[in-house]
Amino acid sequence: MVKNRFEQVSEVQPDAITLVLKRDNDGAAGSIVFPATASGGRLSTDQISSNLPAQDAYRGAIRLANDMKVAIVVCDPDGVWKSEWGELYQAMD
Repeated sequence: MVKNRFEQVSEVQPDAITLVLKRDNDGAAGSIVFPATASGGRLSTDQISSNLPAQDAYRGAIRLANDMKVAIVVCDPDGVWKSEWGELYQAMD
């Protein structure tokens, strides 16, 4: 089975849903950022989820990206990403 691939970025991207992962006192957490600029005019303001357990945020970001037909990228400065979720890669400039 082919693994999904996700671009790893260092900051929220204006043209994609960004899954932001981090470690906090409660463990691994994540939030989903859907910029209005990526919505094709469907949103007038950026939408940011509350903090969720990392796996829930991952699943929510996938569902949202599929439903809205928008690309998804991952910001993971703390190394929360799990290999079973897919492959993270960094784009070469």
